Amino acid sequence: MTIPAEELKALMPFATKAQARIAAARIEGKTWAWITENLGVEGGNARKTLQSMKRRAVNQGFSPEHDMTHSVPDGFRVKGVSTYYDADGNPRAQWVKSQTDQARQIEILLDRIESGANGHKRFKPTAAPKRADDDLLSLLTITDFHLGMYAWEVETGDAWDIEIARNVFLNAVHAMVEASPNSRIGFLNQLGDMLHWDGMLAVTPASGHVLDADTRYGKLVDLTMQIMTEAVRLMLKKFSEVRVIQAEGNHDPAGSVWMRKFMKHIFANEPRVTVDDSEFPYYAYLHGETMLGFHHGHKSKMLSLPKLFAAEPRFRAMWGAAKQTYIHTGHLHHERVLEDGGAIVEQHPTLAGRDSYTVRGGWVSQRGAKLITYDKTLGEVQRITVRPSSALVQ
Repeated sequence: MTIPAEELKALMPFATKAQARIAAARIEGKTWAWITENLGVEGGNARKTLQSMKRRAVNQGFSPEHDMTHSVPDGFRVKGVSTYYDADGNPRAQWVKSQTDQARQIEILLDRIESGANGHKRFKPTAAPKRADDDLLSLLTITDFHLGMYAWEVETGDAWDIEIARNVFLNAVHAMVEASPNSRIGFLNQLGDMLHWDGMLAVTPASGHVLDADTRYGKLVDLTMQIMTEAVRLMLKKFSEVRVIQAEGNHDPAGSVWMRKFMKHIFANEPRVTVDDSEFPYYAYLHGETMLGFHHGHKSKMLSLPKLFAAEPRFRAMWGAAKQTYIHTGHLHHERVLEDGGAIVEQHPTLAGRDSYTVRGGWVSQRGAKLITYDKTLGEVQRITVRPSSALVQ
């Protein structure tokens, strides 16, 4: 069934990019043969695409022939429409019930990430520092940063929003880079829960608990891409090689995926940057005879981690080759170190302020981030703790 040009014009606000291209051609009077030749869409498929556009509009509440003219915003869909008609059959009142359209919200998010990635040019290879100690690796760990969380200082004792968070993050990375020795490897260990929430709705992914949020998710995506890119740029000035982990957290299981994909894309042409793109939420690296393991902490507790890394087939050879093993975790926002099962396991603190949920639960911890330097044969040789500061990095 062919949709008239006037109806197509009315449906354009509900079209995807692909649908809009075909609809615009039909509005201009182009034939199906022209669309096949110039747009690469066979006539039958083009017709189906326009029917999909019409169904898409109906899902958002727009179908004039059924007296549905009150559409809902993009990212939502109509759950039900109730129309009251008078004795002459004219609509007198209408109730439109809507709900979030999760599939569409994911599409919006991916479009935003794609446009953000395209707006950043890939980095060209840069010159490595002239001085570097091949035996040293400096590990910069930031965990449970909860970018996008909002805290009202009057209520929580800590002020936290996206502007404060941006400054704290870049200031901490800058301070750790400056304090590091001239290590050959700089390791950015973003250990999970970088983002406070994981989609268009500010709720926890697993349980749906409503979170205190400062901004929209699209803005959060843009800011994350900016500060992560800037962090690696700072590190490239200091270290001959930069390695990056964007670990899965319980607040951002999907966010961790697009973060590492974005970092891989941006630094694809920079041979001195390596991004761990593992789908497995446990990560490891062997530096000479020193093994480093990483896990956010939401799947395994501290005491379980040495056994897990020793037994996991992906890490078994690495474990056997190492003379010392250090495993890093987060999740609980406070510091703790234990030695068990042939490994030192360290739970890292957060730089983020406390939100209302944390304050009401009575949880208190000293905020900070750790710079730890490892030698290939000696293991840990130096550490520095950075405390939060909202001072802008110049």
